[in-house]
Amino acid sequence: MSKMSRIEQIITEIEEYIDSCKYQPLSSTKILVVKSDMEDLLRELRERIPDEVKKYQRMLSNKDAILANAEAEAQSLINNAQIQTKELVSEHEIMQRAYQEAHEIVTKATLQAQEILDSATMDANTIREGAIAYTDDMLANLQMIIEHSIDTNKAKYDSLLSSLNKDLDIVINNRMELNPNREEDIMVPSMEDSLPEELED
Repeated sequence: MSKMSRIEQIITEIEEYIDSCKYQPLSSTKILVVKSDMEDLLRELRERIPDEVKKYQRMLSNKDAILANAEAEAQSLINNAQIQTKELVSEHEIMQRAYQEAHEIVTKATLQAQEILDSATMDANTIREGAIAYTDDMLANLQMIIEHSIDTNKAKYDSLLSSLNKDLDIVINNRMELNPNREEDIMVPSMEDSLPEELED
C-alpha cells in the first residue's frame, strides 16, 4: 500500500466522484448523485476512521518502547563500566591508576547513556507530533467534506422552494385572470407557510 492512507484515498474518491457527476438539466451548479454510491463511500469512511486512529495510537505507544530500550541500553553500559571498575581496583598494585580509569569509564558511559536517552526522547516526540498532525489533517478534510455537503444540500433545498413558489405565483395569477371574481377561492398559503416546522428549520 502506498504512503497515502485508505481514509485519504476515500476522500479523494469522493472528490473525484463529485467532479465526475453530471449537472442537472439547465443548471451549472447542481449535480446528479447516485445515492447508493455516495453512501458506500461514506460508510467505508466511517468504518475506517477508528482503524486509522488506533494506528496512530500505536505509533504514540512506541514512544514508551523507545525510551525503555534506551534506558536498558544505558543501564547495560553503566553495569559494564561498574564491572570494569571492580576488576581494575581489585589489583592492589595499580589501585590509583585503576580508580582513575574506572572513573573515566563510568563518566563516558554516563554521557553515552544520556545521549541515547536524549536522542530517544527526541525521536519519540517527533513520532508523536507527526501522528497528531496527520490525524488532525485527516479530520480537517473530513470536516470540510461534511460542511460542504450540508451547505450544498441547504442551497439545493432553498433553490427548490424558490422555484416552486415562482411556479405557484404564475398558476395563481393565471387562474385569477381567468376567474377574477373567485380571488378568495384561488389564493392559497405560500409553500413556506404550509411546510412542517422541521423543514422550515
